[in-house]
Amino acid sequence: MANMFNMMKQAASMKKEMKRMQKELAKKVVDCSESGVTASVRGDMSVAAVKIDPEQAPVSDMPRLEKAIVNAVNRALESAKKEAGAEMSKLAGGLGGLSDMLGL
Repeated sequence: MANMFNMMKQAASMKKEMKRMQKELAKKVVDCSESGVTASVRGDMSVAAVKIDPEQAPVSDMPRLEKAIVNAVNRALESAKKEAGAEMSKLAGGLGGLSDMLGL
């Protein structure tokens, strides 16, 4: 019974820590560039900004520009996911048996 109480206590602590971590991740920004387009993505997977250098990505070549935007955003999202995953694994590693029970 005490073991179950400890697991519930750890789960509550984990929930609180996850909320704190989500707030921190929302503040982190990852930038990736592709053919004159720079995409900035926050750790909560929201796009912070997209910047286009008109000298490197001429607007006259719209298909190339659109592809560069998609590629830059996708690369930035992938980098942000990796960073968020690394932070979350730190949290899961500190939970002992609870992380195994939850499959983290």
